[in-house]
Amino acid sequence: MAHVPDEAMHPVADPPLADILIVDDMPDNLRLLSVMLTDSGYKVRKAINGDRALRAIRAILPDLILLDINMPDMSGYDVCRQLKESDRTRDIPIIFISALDDVLDKVMAFEMGGVDYITKPFQLQEVLARIDTHLNLRRLQHQLEEQNRHLQQEVSDRMAAQQALEALNQKLEQRVDERTAALQDANEQLRTLEAQLRQQLNVFLHAVSHDLRNPVLGTSIVLNHLMAETEGDVQVARHVMERIAESNHRQLALINSLIDTHAAEVWGIVLHPEAIALPTVIQAAIADVQPLLDKFQTTLKLHIDETLPVLTADPMQLVRVIQNLVANAVKHNPPGLTLTITANRQIERSEQVHITVEDDGIGINPHQQEHLFNLYFRGNQQNHSAGLGLGLYLCQQIVEAHGGTIGVESTVGQGATFWFTVPIQAHT
Repeated sequence: MAHVPDEAMHPVADPPLADILIVDDMPDNLRLLSVMLTDSGYKVRKAINGDRALRAIRAILPDLILLDINMPDMSGYDVCRQLKESDRTRDIPIIFISALDDVLDKVMAFEMGGVDYITKPFQLQEVLARIDTHLNLRRLQHQLEEQNRHLQQEVSDRMAAQQALEALNQKLEQRVDERTAALQDANEQLRTLEAQLRQQLNVFLHAVSHDLRNPVLGTSIVLNHLMAETEGDVQVARHVMERIAESNHRQLALINSLIDTHAAEVWGIVLHPEAIALPTVIQAAIADVQPLLDKFQTTLKLHIDETLPVLTADPMQLVRVIQNLVANAVKHNPPGLTLTITANRQIERSEQVHITVEDDGIGINPHQQEHLFNLYFRGNQQNHSAGLGLGLYLCQQIVEAHGGTIGVESTVGQGATFWFTVPIQAHT
């Protein structure tokens, strides 16, 4: 015996074409329509009056309603009106089916929201045709609504994408504008820096040509004088040699300043810290500049706290700072100056030592004070021993390398006070 597949023995029924609710107070009509529609493949539910119809509809929404008009307690018109008042049920197609054949009844049915009107006694094919027509219309309406939703969503997505693109374009334009402005600012800064460098170079070249020429010129004049006039006068020759040595010493100091400044710019200040006594450092600095003090009749006063702790710092670099500050005071004031060097521990910051070099000279005007520590800045020099404007710049580099600060306080006509601080435990 041949094997028969389960599907052949128990064929799978096709799903119903639609869910139709029939509302009629006549059982025969309900039965007839139910059999007819069930045989045609529809799922059929029945309600014998308006109240049951409304309960059935609220429980499960049908795809279409066949609604009788003349029913006790609640007419088909009343049922239709309640359905059309609810957002949930107003779009269900309602076909009125009634024995009333008056035109006014039909008009009333359509005004209430019915989609069609079938007069009893009805023909089977007519009922099926009208049901099929309105179900197709309903299906097409749903498809159209779904397409409209998709279209609206697509439009909304495209609008959002367009807005996002516009926002992105605005950001890109803003970034371009910002980059352009930044480049313009950078170019302007470069032009300003170039102008400043050109100005500094001009000042530098002028200073170098002037300051390095003078010692050489002085040496040449002295040598010529020596060759022409000394003729065995040892005392005169010795005096001339001293002037030559002094001129060479100034020239060597200028060259050393240039070398030190270049090194500080390229590699920074290199420190060799060790344990030092600050009074000893100050005395060493004074010993080196004593000839300058004697030459210009400078009176020196010292107020050094002998109880200062031992510092960790570079002694040679601190000597240079003190020497520069003392030499600057002498060069920028008339002879007969009184200098006072003070060294003590700061009251408000006990971990630092505070050193001042105070003079009773002509003072410094506020405009010059703003630029004193700039590279190649040269103020008025009373004794005509012009420098390159490197001394105070190097002082600032050395002090800051130790972790300290440097500054000046001055009033025109009342002298000037240069000060700097050094941490007791300086940077290494």
